[in-house]
Amino acid sequence: MEQRELPVLLVNEVGSVHGVLEAHVEFLKKHFHLITMKEFLKNKNHWSKKVQAIYLWWHKPIINRELLESLPDLKVIANSGVGMDHLDLKLISSFGVKMANAPHAVSSSTADTGMALLLASARRLVEGCQIAVSPDTACFAADWLGDEVSGATLGIIGMGRIGYKVAKRAKAFEMKILYHNRNRRTEEEEQAVGAIYCTKIEDLLQQSDFVMLVVSLTPQTHKLFGKKELELMKPTATLINISRGRVQIMPVAILTTPGFFYSFFCRDHPLLKLKNILITPHLGIKTDKATRMITEEAVANILAALNGLPMPNEVFP
Repeated sequence: MEQRELPVLLVNEVGSVHGVLEAHVEFLKKHFHLITMKEFLKNKNHWSKKVQAIYLWWHKPIINRELLESLPDLKVIANSGVGMDHLDLKLISSFGVKMANAPHAVSSSTADTGMALLLASARRLVEGCQIAVSPDTACFAADWLGDEVSGATLGIIGMGRIGYKVAKRAKAFEMKILYHNRNRRTEEEEQAVGAIYCTKIEDLLQQSDFVMLVVSLTPQTHKLFGKKELELMKPTATLINISRGRVQIMPVAILTTPGFFYSFFCRDHPLLKLKNILITPHLGIKTDKATRMITEEAVANILAALNGLPMPNEVFP
């Protein structure tokens, strides 16, 4: 019996910084003939009419007009994550190519990260670790104190899939939950997590002990949070951002906020000099389970598109 020829899937590379995880290659090869950008560019004439799908990992390969024009039989691009702001969706769509993301895979791990940052900030875990391991530490100051999470007010800006999971976790810590969202949740959903809707962001900011940004990056949320919003917060409040970095403006007035926890990595940013800050690389989705689920969602979307079926997570321009 003749073996069915697998559709060709283009990825940036395998392993390294911008490559699909080596642990996922065997799974991908069950469904696709896998080629890398290096292989594609080396023999462009051979592969150009064979590639039917692209799997983006860590925003790579870069999707531009030149690449799209070189792939006349490309049907679908699957993204390893939720955010699609790195793609020109209208350009891709103009070539008749469908697009998909992986919203379900990342929600739990990102919500976990948000709570980890909140707890680390409240109990000053990073500072405490530095004190504990420092050779200069002779004793631990009696007045070195953190904040209680139980009973504190958490304001969530963005109550989508991830924001709602953050609220579930916060409820377990007996927090009072306020939220602001483009669309209000149902009464049943609010009651399930004990969340109170704030029509205005200003009301949420003035009441919250912790403020967490959990919004997608869109033209409407670009630079959503800046000097004005920081000044509305309590002087003792902590800001936690698990959204894209560009949701925020970075003013000098940021120094007025004692606890600022920002999930973004920038080597030369002046924020790195502050002691009351925790900066992480983009690790919200970095778990074995989440990355595996991302690849599984991508495969499901690609196969659906190639077989003319509805894509579970199609993204429209």
